[in-house]
Amino acid sequence: MGKLDGKRAIVTGGTSGIGAATISALEEEGARVVTGSRSKGTLDVRDQASCERFVERAVEELGGLDILVNNAGLALGRDPAWEAKEEDERQVIETNVLGLMRITRLCLPRLIDEEGGHIVNLGSVAGIWSYASGSSYVASKFAVHGYTRALRDDLQGKPVRITNVAPGMVETNFTNVRFKGDESKAAPFYKNVAMGGPLGPEDIADCIMFALTRRPNVNIDEIVVLALAQTSGSNVLRES
Repeated sequence: MGKLDGKRAIVTGGTSGIGAATISALEEEGARVVTGSRSKGTLDVRDQASCERFVERAVEELGGLDILVNNAGLALGRDPAWEAKEEDERQVIETNVLGLMRITRLCLPRLIDEEGGHIVNLGSVAGIWSYASGSSYVASKFAVHGYTRALRDDLQGKPVRITNVAPGMVETNFTNVRFKGDESKAAPFYKNVAMGGPLGPEDIADCIMFALTRRPNVNIDEIVVLALAQTSGSNVLRES
């Protein structure tokens, strides 16, 4: 018997990376999962109507909702703030902040009704430590951190737990998206990381599962997870 038998979950951005690993972990523990992503044409968190259709369909398919994992997100570009493209900045904020808020707003009434819901927001160490040439992404993840804290206050007295998971360097297709498919810029990011290399998607899924499987009176507010070679957002030890 799994620790989440009978639980019903939505995971946004679940086609690869952390999202896909989280879905696998949820299903292994007995949860039923519906996911949506822009790459598959099933969910665009930047669009209110798309979010409404997705949540309605997911809740109908699942017969209710117990867990929401807000994983959809991206970064675009590595330019200093004065050279950043407004189109890229808008897409990052629309996806990482407003998109997360849209999905959460639509799901919260269902989670409250279930008398035991849980929201997991995928933040980032970029929401704790800033770094150069990533202003829009850093701003978006600071916003996720703040929104999560505000939700805890709003939800006090309600049977809904909320957790912010802040990963450090995780090897996914994140950098390929950031550099718009330019492998020459993306590939070096994960190269030569010392002490076992960067984190993998499964490491973050493990943290999410830890938060989800605590006793009902326990709320894991935040999990910050770094590769052993990483001491902050931008300080990563590399082998020479």
